[in-house]
Amino acid sequence: MYRNQDKTISNQPFISVIIPMYNEEENVYHVHEAIKKATRNLAYKFEYLFINDGSNDKTTELLLELAELDCQVVPIELARNFGKEIALTAGLNAAKGDAAIMLDADLQHPPGHIPEFLRKWEKGADVVVGVRKEYKTSWQKKLLSNMFYSSMNKISDIDITPHATDFRLVDKQVIQAFNQFTEHNRITRGLFDWLGYKRDFVYFVADERQHGEASYSFPKLVRLGIDTFVGHSLLPLRLAGYLGMIITILSIPMGIFIFVDRYLFGNTLFGLAFSGNAILAVISLFLSGITLSCLGLMSLYIANIHQEVANRPLYVIRPNRRKIKRASKENK
Repeated sequence: MYRNQDKTISNQPFISVIIPMYNEEENVYHVHEAIKKATRNLAYKFEYLFINDGSNDKTTELLLELAELDCQVVPIELARNFGKEIALTAGLNAAKGDAAIMLDADLQHPPGHIPEFLRKWEKGADVVVGVRKEYKTSWQKKLLSNMFYSSMNKISDIDITPHATDFRLVDKQVIQAFNQFTEHNRITRGLFDWLGYKRDFVYFVADERQHGEASYSFPKLVRLGIDTFVGHSLLPLRLAGYLGMIITILSIPMGIFIFVDRYLFGNTLFGLAFSGNAILAVISLFLSGITLSCLGLMSLYIANIHQEVANRPLYVIRPNRRKIKRASKENK
């Protein structure tokens, strides 16, 4: 039975499956077969949105062939390579389902977990997040990943689940709220975290890519991390101001001490002899602190501009699950 009581009751909810693809000619049929196998016996109607993110191999031709063989396949071709985040956004904009499931085309997000996502959704979760509990990769990447999530949760304005992925289910009401975002430089999972809503988790083991080569290179991962820092924390903007305040606070007592010892006690207070270069260094340190403090003050104005330009909704209302049964006047 369909979970949202404020919608038309249906025995077969409609689910959109979103798969972004970039030069995945070797995975087109493999991922389609895996998804069909995972969803074949489920009591849902499905559409499979393959978002072709400007591929320059045979991905386009293969998706068109696949659409002719399977009426549930909906190929969406972007004019050029806009990046995974925009491809996911295009899929969410086009999704017609009562919920949408996003997964990668390289099968590192196992489609076999789709029934588990749907069960948790049926139990009331608005967002079901796929979390890697084991990732077959180098120790360097694991170390960087752990450092990233640890630092992000300390400085971010929102709570970010460590090792959470784009492999997730989102309810239609969450998609509608997501579609209100207007920023161009976006991190999809970060925006969903910002929205909140009731969430649950599915833990999975990420397998190694079996076909083709990964198009999401290490430099792209680094850029994604930087974009996440910038998009979901204002601390980088404030760092200059904090550093300037520390330098200024330290340089003032140093300058007073040097002035008193040199000009009032003739370098006899502690037996120290401060040269003119030392005095000049302290003055330069003080002026540097003032400069950085001014930059920090400017960063506060820039932060306000950033928040206004992002144009995110001030708040998001989570609709009630069930209709409120109001007593009639006759029963009062």
